[in-house]
Amino acid sequence: MGEVKKERILEILDGYDKENITIATLGSHTSLHILNGAKEEGFRTAIVCEKGREVPYERFGVADEFIMVDQFKDIVNEEVQEKLRAMNAIVVPHGSFVAYAGLDNVEDKFNVPMFGNRDILRWEAERDLERKLLVNGNVRIPMKYDKPEDIDRAVMVKFPGARGGRGYFVASSFEEFNSKIEAMKARGWIEDEDVEQAHIEEYVSGCNYCIHYFYSALDDEVELMGMDSRYESSIDGFVRMPAKDQLDIDISPSYVVTGNHPVVIRESLLTQVFDIGDKLVKSAAELVKPGLNGPFCMQTLVNDNLEVVVFETSARTDGGTNTFMEGSAYTYLKYGSGMSMGRRVAREIKNGIERDELEKIIT
Repeated sequence: MGEVKKERILEILDGYDKENITIATLGSHTSLHILNGAKEEGFRTAIVCEKGREVPYERFGVADEFIMVDQFKDIVNEEVQEKLRAMNAIVVPHGSFVAYAGLDNVEDKFNVPMFGNRDILRWEAERDLERKLLVNGNVRIPMKYDKPEDIDRAVMVKFPGARGGRGYFVASSFEEFNSKIEAMKARGWIEDEDVEQAHIEEYVSGCNYCIHYFYSALDDEVELMGMDSRYESSIDGFVRMPAKDQLDIDISPSYVVTGNHPVVIRESLLTQVFDIGDKLVKSAAELVKPGLNGPFCMQTLVNDNLEVVVFETSARTDGGTNTFMEGSAYTYLKYGSGMSMGRRVAREIKNGIERDELEKIIT
């Protein structure tokens, strides 16, 4: 199995009709604003959609072309790739694209030009690589435990891959870790092989800010695009109960993301916000050439010392960007109204075409 070569992608791109580029993505996650933003910037749009999941895209009218597949992972099938290449497609990746198509497939089989750096997607999926990126950039992160026996305070336990919080839990001792692992296995949320890969880190008590950035490789600038916080089930339902009821009920709450709401951060913290974004971009340029390119997200907690602590990153459009389809408080400052993340991606592609620099932003 040969990996996708940049030269091959640039060859395909070279054969494209640059006057008739289609922006395409997988029908899930953040595809509504990716496609709507592309239309606003004058592009044709295409969606690769699993049968039975096309309703929102039809109702909202965001896609000019529908490529229907039995399963999302069929996006790597040769006939689907041929259809995409025939429409001069540039694919914009998002969390579901990576999770459903499969990282190996994206790296080895998907010979369609993609916006951004496809090599960095593995760095967000594998916790050790993600941590390396943050440590190398000198970004403040929670303390990590190498083995569950070392747990000596409240910790957050997570598992690899894009699983939207499913199976994550909090524990304060080795015994509690073991009992919660059994509970998660009983629910079918984790498998035996996941346990060895459990990522255990200090539980930082603070307010959640998922911070969305856009790095323009064309202009070498980090832009702050918006922020959100998460609705998580069942923890958000659980904490609405009175404390005595919480004690009586024997359930381990889960952290499955079910939605997002927009937030703004205290203005005096924006210096830190820009600083960590700049640091991650610099670190990525050193470790995963050409580095970050386009949207990325830093999921943070702000503690009562007013430290912005980063606990997770996304190296592509994050789900929380759905909260600012018409723009956020921050894009308003730079662009006026109407700048979604999808539109910002499309504008970068448009600028790349106009400046004849598409190769800088495509892999």
